[in-house]
Amino acid sequence: MSLSRRSLLAAGGALGAVAATAPAPASAAPGHGRVRTGFERLAADGYALLVGERVGIVTNPTGITPEARHVVDVMHADERVDLVAVFGPEHGFRGTAQAGGSEGRYDDPATGLPVHDTYLKSGQPLADVFTASGVDTVVFDVQDVGARFYTYIWTLYDCMAAAALAGKRFVVLDRPNPVTGRAALGPVLDRAFATFVGREPIAQAHGMTVAELAGLFNGEFLASPVALETVRMTGWRRSEFFDATGLPWVPPSPNMPTPDTALVYSGTCLFEGTNLSEGRGTTRPFELLGAEGIDRRWAEAANALGLPGVRFREAYFAPTFSKFQGKTIGGVQLHVDDRDSFDPVRTGIGLLVTARSSWSGFAWRADHWIDKLTGSTRVRTLIDAGAGVDEVVGAWESDLAAFRAVREEYLLYR
Repeated sequence: MSLSRRSLLAAGGALGAVAATAPAPASAAPGHGRVRTGFERLAADGYALLVGERVGIVTNPTGITPEARHVVDVMHADERVDLVAVFGPEHGFRGTAQAGGSEGRYDDPATGLPVHDTYLKSGQPLADVFTASGVDTVVFDVQDVGARFYTYIWTLYDCMAAAALAGKRFVVLDRPNPVTGRAALGPVLDRAFATFVGREPIAQAHGMTVAELAGLFNGEFLASPVALETVRMTGWRRSEFFDATGLPWVPPSPNMPTPDTALVYSGTCLFEGTNLSEGRGTTRPFELLGAEGIDRRWAEAANALGLPGVRFREAYFAPTFSKFQGKTIGGVQLHVDDRDSFDPVRTGIGLLVTARSSWSGFAWRADHWIDKLTGSTRVRTLIDAGAGVDEVVGAWESDLAAFRAVREEYLLYR
């Protein structure tokens, strides 16, 4: 995108109004020592941003207050806001569906509100859902985990694009990136490999909040920018992990049970693209990895890499569903002992390299799903050619540097 287009958007030109927001000052941290989310700030202001609007909200079980009340229940009970519809992403509004599923269209038993399904909808079909719902403003409040292939950020993208088509206003309520916003890591998507696990060229671990991503999407990628406003947090700093926020953790999806899962996910989710289990069906998904025939040699090879901040334990487990359901398999468990130095993407690459070299049964999924996850063929072909960790990581450094430069323009917090 040209600088002239950025300037036009920032000025609220004909292409669509974008909230121009400066970085929050360090003094914005509240005295009670916890983060205030975008929703808290919206409610504290009496929902002034939504006055006179028929409102729909894209959310899921993570859309909660610090008292663990769902924001839909809170808004529905408050006469100051006219909440008329709910839009559910993958896994559904109330979170009953597993990976690759949703809840469909229904009326919410708790509030009577119509719940519309957004999963796998985009473009005009999704715009038609917004139009049929009768809303004037679409609000987004979903907890992300910081990885490009986590589908909620692409639900955000698709809903922004559809809202623009339908002539709806779009408001993003911000929440923390649970694994910090310190840096962007990993390969940048090649648009030739765009899917619902990566629509646009951002880094594998993007290091942004959803409000920052919304600004990036609107300013860099959407053909028709939406009328966008964001409600930022106060008290959050880029260096903070989720446990520093004082906020309750709700699993954003069934296989994201803890912030520890999120910490490793942007690296170990790559094993979805292999014939190994990524730990689905265990109590430590994405921290346990394995397959039939793997023994202690994988953990030994992984430890020999000397990857910062992490150690690997020989582990045996029996997934209750997904790959190797009901079978006892061998593999590794990740133990992050210094999360400040831990690089999840480098770690994921190291584990792929050593799994391939230490286990003769290693194979990529036949559909080359790994290419969709990493955003190109480069990781797969380099590892197949016998490349080491440094060579694989080095292959994306120029693309990553370019993304980091663009990303910097959209950061809202210090």
